[in-house]
Amino acid sequence: MDLFEYARAKNMDREAPLASRLRPTTLDEVVGQRHIIGKGKLLYRAIKADKLSSVIFYGPPGTGKTTLAKVIANTTSAEFTQINATVAGKKDMEAVVGQAKETLGMYQKKTILFVDEIHRFNKGQQDYLLPFVEDGTIILIGATTENPYFEVNGALISRSSIFELHPLDKEDIKTVIRRAVCDVEKGMGSYDAVIDEDALEFLADISGGDARNALNAVELGVLTTDRSGDGKIHITLDIASECIQKRVVRYDKTGDNHYDTISAFIKSMRGSDPDAAVYYLAKMLYAGEDIKFIARRIMICASEDVGNADPMALTVAVSAAQAVERIGMPEAQIILSQAVLYVATAPKSNSACNAVFAALENVRNYKTTVPAHLQDAHYKGAGKLGHGVGYKYAHDYPDHYVEQQYLPDEIKDASFYRPGENGYEKKIGEWMEYLSGRKRNPTD
Repeated sequence: MDLFEYARAKNMDREAPLASRLRPTTLDEVVGQRHIIGKGKLLYRAIKADKLSSVIFYGPPGTGKTTLAKVIANTTSAEFTQINATVAGKKDMEAVVGQAKETLGMYQKKTILFVDEIHRFNKGQQDYLLPFVEDGTIILIGATTENPYFEVNGALISRSSIFELHPLDKEDIKTVIRRAVCDVEKGMGSYDAVIDEDALEFLADISGGDARNALNAVELGVLTTDRSGDGKIHITLDIASECIQKRVVRYDKTGDNHYDTISAFIKSMRGSDPDAAVYYLAKMLYAGEDIKFIARRIMICASEDVGNADPMALTVAVSAAQAVERIGMPEAQIILSQAVLYVATAPKSNSACNAVFAALENVRNYKTTVPAHLQDAHYKGAGKLGHGVGYKYAHDYPDHYVEQQYLPDEIKDASFYRPGENGYEKKIGEWMEYLSGRKRNPTD
């Protein structure tokens, strides 16, 4: 490279988008993904030792798949080449493989091929790579936002290690933003810009774990904002909101507004207002609330406020909680909406809640003993102590029910559960009334 080529390359670097310029060049500069590249982890050791085998990086946009590939390119002694599956064809792959064979034959150097968006390759294109991955002509690094077990050739999967990348957490995004604002060499440091703390918090929240989103907003803010009287460019909350095209919602996740919103959310579900419930859900999602926190509140409401009036409410809520953890945003918002609307429109009962609180009150106030006929009788000598003697096995009687005392003597007449009149609980009440009639008129 002569002087003019060097100058042209440096100028192109400066003209590249901030997200591209700020990409780490070494493994220790990478932010996040500690579960796979933390010190001592398999991938960390493999990259450091330059002993990488074929891998596929799977995760949402902006989580560092291409970044890890670039870091590998900077640390490996192998030849590194890159193609994008959205535009590359078979001829491009044939050229890469041909060059890889030549490099291996002449210089005994392996070739790492990074295929971005590998799920865009059709089956034939993926099949073409297989024998060269298998014989070691190329080491494949694939990157995909789609589940590789569904979108990538099973034979390629079996010859690769799959590493799932997670959305960056809030603190990781804040680290990246601060680096972008302050780094003179690769970031926007030469612009003498500062970012307000509330703007930093907002961008870290609203970017949804996507570092690229946050960096694009920072770059736009710095390049389009006039200097203030102190000569600095101030990235305020309003500027951050405008640059990321998201309206600021008054929702401090540690302040009163947070608790007001979650309170309104729960009370709307309890009050059977699906429109209000889904509105407060949307407000929390828009403001970047933790979806796992929202799912927990739905589960609590399903049991506390719906209970046995519709036992399926808790099943739906628990299924939704499991699904949002596996799927993540943005699709998780649909799952949460379904669960919220189910709970909000279900018949209501707080009988389960009242029952356990009443029972707890009795536990606090009375010292009791388990009736002898209910005590464990599965050991030698229990009968001599009277344990289990006189116990009636309910399944031996009509309706699988027989009258006998279950509560301790001290509180034998206590009543904790009183079924409501709504939904399925009305049937529970009718069944209990039937059993009560059996008590009054025993036929056993």
